[in-house]
Amino acid sequence: MFFQKTIRKTAEVQGVGIHSGEPCSLRFKPAPANTGVYFIRTDLPNRPFLKVTALNVQAVHYQTVLGGEHFKVATIEHCVSALSAMRIDNIYIELDGPEIPICDGSAKYFTEALLNAELVELDEPRKYCYITEPISYTEGDKFAYVLPYHGLRVGVTIDFPHPMIGKQVLDLEMTEQSFIREIAAARTFGFLKDVENLKSAGLAKGGSLENCIVLDDTKVINTEGLRFENEFVRHKVLDALGDLVTLEMPLMGHLVLHKAGHDIMNKLVKKIVTSPQSYRFVQLGADISSEMKKFANWTL
Repeated sequence: MFFQKTIRKTAEVQGVGIHSGEPCSLRFKPAPANTGVYFIRTDLPNRPFLKVTALNVQAVHYQTVLGGEHFKVATIEHCVSALSAMRIDNIYIELDGPEIPICDGSAKYFTEALLNAELVELDEPRKYCYITEPISYTEGDKFAYVLPYHGLRVGVTIDFPHPMIGKQVLDLEMTEQSFIREIAAARTFGFLKDVENLKSAGLAKGGSLENCIVLDDTKVINTEGLRFENEFVRHKVLDALGDLVTLEMPLMGHLVLHKAGHDIMNKLVKKIVTSPQSYRFVQLGADISSEMKKFANWTL
């Protein structure tokens, strides 16, 4: 049986907001069993809080934004992807402003902070969202679906008309170790031609070559180049793991995405939530191996 996790002690991450350009910081703090993941705005009166849930997702274009009645929390995806991969069920995340630090554009700094805070098990079993029937969402040539699978597996395909990207595919069994080794350091990316439009819209004020892979018409302009040959699709896996946290329960299934960003993932998560006939709650350690055999050959 696997138990719920939190962290042993407080950990802090500092930086700037990629869209605001303002200094910002967060503090990870332990939370008791059955709490979930909460953001707390310490800069606002009465320290308002907001749960990470699909119902609170407000925007999913250039960033994932959680919105409350009177405040919001922006650019959560890299931070919470580390929570997903580390299987941290319960945590408070205190913020001193509306945006999370972009750091180097990956989940590396958040992952290191959480590991330094020491992961601890709580005296409460973890319940998983165990997919029993395929669930899918399609929009034009973009789609996302999840299949029965005894574990968490993520497969992502991207296809960009750029010579440095093109079509990239990655399918990975997701564990703490594979995330740290293969995904956590993969950075977000953008195109030089879009910079002016983003800044005129009040976005990317804190963006730089220190926190984003930037491409001109033919190449990556960061002098250090790429961390991985296929860093672009690896970052999309990172983003997808972050979006899964809004499900509010760890997923047991094979997630497959094709040209799908935050918007498609958010719609898939909401469809999972509203499809109780296609999943059930399980505690790992229960005997589900015979049931898994029934689903081994599912395809869409």
